[in-house]
Amino acid sequence: MIQAIAFYLFAVIVIGSGALTISSRNPVHSVMWLILAFFNAAGLMVLVGAEFIAMLLVIVYVGAVAVLFLFVVMMLDIEVAQLRIGIARYFALGLALAVALAAEIIIGLGAWSAGTIELGRRAAPTDAKIPNIEAIGNLLYTRYLFVFEGAGLVLLVAMIGAIVLTHRQRGGVRGQNISRQNARRPQDATRNMRPTVGEGMQL
Repeated sequence: MIQAIAFYLFAVIVIGSGALTISSRNPVHSVMWLILAFFNAAGLMVLVGAEFIAMLLVIVYVGAVAVLFLFVVMMLDIEVAQLRIGIARYFALGLALAVALAAEIIIGLGAWSAGTIELGRRAAPTDAKIPNIEAIGNLLYTRYLFVFEGAGLVLLVAMIGAIVLTHRQRGGVRGQNISRQNARRPQDATRNMRPTVGEGMQL
């Protein structure tokens, strides 16, 4: 009974916050409603036993993507009136995407009501006593270890490439000489002065 109440509560909040994300006039309010939708979607994932996806929603989407959106929206001077003018131009495309998403949802509901999916011989069901995160971790660090390391290497190369592409050489910048800084003595850096009253300091 408590699971049904929690499901309907999370589902209603997700639908309501999603609608408010689209209909809010203030972009900052839209991002806040989006964060609320992510949190409640994570609650739905916990109810169905997908703790790993719930953790991704909270850590990646709420902690990184949504916060990044919030900072970008707050820093940019967005004119809502100009954005509303361009809505009519993309209304047909938005309507087509909405129809396609609605069709996918209807097909998914029909496939779900048709029955369970027959798994092949190579897919072995996991034990119900093993948590979702532990099962994914066992597969990720044993069977798919090289794929995981390859994905990390690709991300590392992409990060280095982004740094190299955005780095620009600037003239007139004094470089840091670490050996010279370490060899500097305190008596070379400071001077003991004894100014009289009202004389001040000479720089």
